[in-house]
Amino acid sequence: MTQNQDRKPTADQAEDNAFFPSPYSLSQYTASRTDFDGLGTDRKYTGARWKVLVVATDERYMLMDNGTFFSTGNHPVETLLPLHHMAEAGYGIDVATVSGGPGKFEWWAFPHDDGAVNATWQNTAESFKAPQKLADVVSSGLGDYAAIFIPGGHGAMNGLPTSPELRDALEFFLDNDRLVITLCHGPAGLLAAGVDRDANPFAGYKIVAFPDALDFGPNVEIGYLPGKMPWALGEALQQAGIEVTNSDMSGATTRDRNLLTGDSPLAANQLGKESAAALLEAFGD
Repeated sequence: MTQNQDRKPTADQAEDNAFFPSPYSLSQYTASRTDFDGLGTDRKYTGARWKVLVVATDERYMLMDNGTFFSTGNHPVETLLPLHHMAEAGYGIDVATVSGGPGKFEWWAFPHDDGAVNATWQNTAESFKAPQKLADVVSSGLGDYAAIFIPGGHGAMNGLPTSPELRDALEFFLDNDRLVITLCHGPAGLLAAGVDRDANPFAGYKIVAFPDALDFGPNVEIGYLPGKMPWALGEALQQAGIEVTNSDMSGATTRDRNLLTGDSPLAANQLGKESAAALLEAFGD
């Protein structure tokens, strides 16, 4: 395979003009194992009440600026590794999507030799394949949820930023001092908090997220993306008054009040540890 072919996005034959990342980009961005190095704490919640609500994307294809589709979804490491820490800390896991349809995954990024990720997938696969409808979860009450978790993956930019149901869920978590956890492209979901509002209630918060500079430069050049993205995540967050403090991808995490964020798959393990610790601190009884 020539270098040019190696950096050419791979066709997804399930959809017209749709593409997976190129072989070269996958060699740079994916691995068979994560950096999981054990749990961050031996403490465990032993009660029966508190759970984590996962809001996953149910849309696979992102329409790019050049008319191609990027075959995306929830990034498996950014979804399952943080959840591994939270579940092992004793918290129940519920999954919801806006439509109630299955959560979609970037299966090309699944670390098949990673024990922690595989274990959590086995425990949650049915919930992702048959999730609850987010509107139904909101209407039935969110009182037993200690945290809401919006996984990463470019798919989070599809549907979640404009969802009034996600807006209502985030409003509850903010108003009731619950935790909001997200990473990489997942902070796109924070934009939903401003739907039909004069201002986004997360305005003034500091976060880390996947940098626009990579999505609009190297990610196109190496064929991770089949074209320029339709909009810039960091720019949209900044316009909403949310301060993105990082300009690179280093595995950084940060916490501002009850909002915990990470910048990329490199942050998934540490964000999981910090999320479990935050849950145990506030909802460990």
